[in-house]
Amino acid sequence: MSNTNGSAITEFILFGLTDCTELQPLLFVLFLVVYLVTLLGNLGLIMLIRLDSRLHMPMYFFLTNLAFVDLCYTSNATMQMLTNIISEKTISFAGCFTQCYIFIALLLTEFYLLAAMAYDRYVAICDPLRYSVKMSRRVCICLATFPYVYGFSDGLFQAILTFHLTFCRSNVINHFYCADPPLIKLSCSDTYVKEHAMFISAGFNLSSSLTIILVSYAFILAAILRIKSAEGRHKAFSTCGSHMMAVTLFYGTLFCMYIRPPTDKTVEESKIIAVFYTFVSPVLNPLIYSLRNKDVKQTLKNVLRRNMVMTMVLPLFPNKH
Repeated sequence: MSNTNGSAITEFILFGLTDCTELQPLLFVLFLVVYLVTLLGNLGLIMLIRLDSRLHMPMYFFLTNLAFVDLCYTSNATMQMLTNIISEKTISFAGCFTQCYIFIALLLTEFYLLAAMAYDRYVAICDPLRYSVKMSRRVCICLATFPYVYGFSDGLFQAILTFHLTFCRSNVINHFYCADPPLIKLSCSDTYVKEHAMFISAGFNLSSSLTIILVSYAFILAAILRIKSAEGRHKAFSTCGSHMMAVTLFYGTLFCMYIRPPTDKTVEESKIIAVFYTFVSPVLNPLIYSLRNKDVKQTLKNVLRRNMVMTMVLPLFPNKH
């Protein structure tokens, strides 16, 4: 659908992952199942942490925020995607702006939440005697608040730059959500400022957050190597293993997403990459942190055992009227 007047565009059409109609039912079921598992996993992790007072520690405070962010940005893309598969593939101009803004904002928020979690592990392993002071409640709240404030501020700036462009070539977005690169390709105005702002933001945020993580782990590794006992080294490594896996999974799919010019080839590739950090990472994070964490596994066992006992005992004492 072409349009010669940028101001006349009131909606966009999301192309989706594929135009193969035979695959649409399969994709709908697949992504619905993945979303429900993501919903159950992240909400379950949040509830477990809140239910058990032993998990009311900085590490799990940040993990709660990570689960919340994962849940929000996968919901932001999934609901629209599922709707588009079974009905019209249109999204309003305002809806597209909102989706683009929220997605960028939550992505940036996750960058710095992962960095804050790395710093928390650094303090826990390298300076355990002053851990309670350095990671006080006030410090934790500040470290968790900054990613949201910065992410939503920079996200708004990037979204405004994108939607300040004039769209006149077409209103068909070659993606399953309103993403920057395919939107830039639809513009018939000068995209120099937007493209460079996107590259600078992506480069700065990727490098700065990853630098914090890598420097933290460099100090952690040095501290662990100084531990004489094998058991002590294993215990120290185990406290970082889940976070390292989450970081590898998340950053591994992002390096080639926003740091290249939006050509036809890169837009097609970006859809596949987006599937990983939109659906795969959020669904795997709860599994990574629960399966590799003894405290979380123990809390889950206690909750399941308590519910099982209640299920068995309650029928023995029926209500008497």
